[in-house]
Amino acid sequence: MEKTPKKRILVVDDDAGVRDVLKSMLEMAGYSVSVAENGKEAMRALRVEGADLILTDLVMPEQEGIETIKALRQEYPHLRVIAMSGAFGGDYLRIAAYLGAHGTLAKPIQMEALLKLVANVLSGPA
Repeated sequence: MEKTPKKRILVVDDDAGVRDVLKSMLEMAGYSVSVAENGKEAMRALRVEGADLILTDLVMPEQEGIETIKALRQEYPHLRVIAMSGAFGGDYLRIAAYLGAHGTLAKPIQMEALLKLVANVLSGPA
């Protein structure tokens, strides 16, 4: 019986604690997870490692999430993206969805909601 390769997720957040918690939750659910602390680092990692899904914060130094989603849509138009933020009363999440994020999550993130959204986005149309 052939084993299905693990889906690769890149978690992008400037908060190391958030990155670590999300990485642990997703790995326990069976995903292969790498991390980046901002959008610039994420774009470099993608070019080297690739990913099936990007889970990105929206408010970060260097290159924030909205810029990153725009860059992803240009360079990787079929890559699945989930945006997360606790800032600005959800306005950034609405902008992210408008720019092509496949899903959005408000912080603080609930594990059950995260895993359900990740599974739905990965199994849905690109």
